[in-house]
Amino acid sequence: MIEHFRSDHEILLTCRPLANTIDLLKLKGFEYHVIGSHYGASKVKKSLGFPVRVMQLYSFLKGRRIDVAISHSSFYSPVVARLLGIRSIYLNDNEHAAGNKISFLCATTIMVPEFMPTESIRHQWGNPRKVIQYPGVKEGIYLLDLNEDLRMRKLPESFPTEIFIRPEPWTAQYYKGDTNFMDNLIVGLKDKYPVVLLPRGESQATHYRDERFWGITIPKSVISLEEITQRCAVFIGAGGTMTREAAVLGIPTISVYQDSLLAVDQYLIEEGRMIHKTDLTVGFVVDFLSRHRGMPPSPDLLDKGQAAYKLITETLLQGQSLPPK
Repeated sequence: MIEHFRSDHEILLTCRPLANTIDLLKLKGFEYHVIGSHYGASKVKKSLGFPVRVMQLYSFLKGRRIDVAISHSSFYSPVVARLLGIRSIYLNDNEHAAGNKISFLCATTIMVPEFMPTESIRHQWGNPRKVIQYPGVKEGIYLLDLNEDLRMRKLPESFPTEIFIRPEPWTAQYYKGDTNFMDNLIVGLKDKYPVVLLPRGESQATHYRDERFWGITIPKSVISLEEITQRCAVFIGAGGTMTREAAVLGIPTISVYQDSLLAVDQYLIEEGRMIHKTDLTVGFVVDFLSRHRGMPPSPDLLDKGQAAYKLITETLLQGQSLPPK
């Protein structure tokens, strides 16, 4: 979307140093502005830090003649947009995120996937008249842009190949599950297969650089989704987005998420795109690898992603002529 619009519109990206955000922005070559910081896992620090970053963003954006704000899961953006007196579009696919309450309240338009329960939106102060449900899952929107060869990827005949692991979100407000619960599993897997661990930040990377994890690969820089797709034989995810990306693309996927599953995850499980197993063992992974060699990307979810992209861009421009792709 950024690449689509930046030739005809002025786009201003703000971010904060959280997980791989800045690394991914650099990878894409986007110009960005770092505003504020991340406040860690402490609920007290999060609460105290919220108004601080809101005012930091407000001060930075005031006077820049912004027309519309759009964000996915940024609780700050709709609040700052309301203070600036501008229209805002807030997207979210996590019905368990407490920050939705203030975001739903302040946003001009709320956009959620079709599987997100309407009742949960009402419960989080969302006015149903502001809600637009888009088809499919958010991952289907941007995965559509992967080239045809990558989307129709085939795993090499050689076996085994690499296992990619994404640990749990240590600092996320919505996550109430266990931490470090995959440590023994990772130790058991690293002696059997090449294991690539994708940490959510430096503190998590430091944990997995401990001597007992020697042998696993922790990338020194961010790995693109395209590269992961080409190398990954099975994806084990303790979070949401990357796990769903793998599932949509047809990579054999195991979710080990320890908290309540989102509606979008339940849908992917029911569709046979991934499985959910909270007590994963080395033996189960060995058996899973022997029985699953990948499948084509989900055409239904990619088609829905294309329709969702069109709906989001039309909502963003509100009747203006779309620039040519």
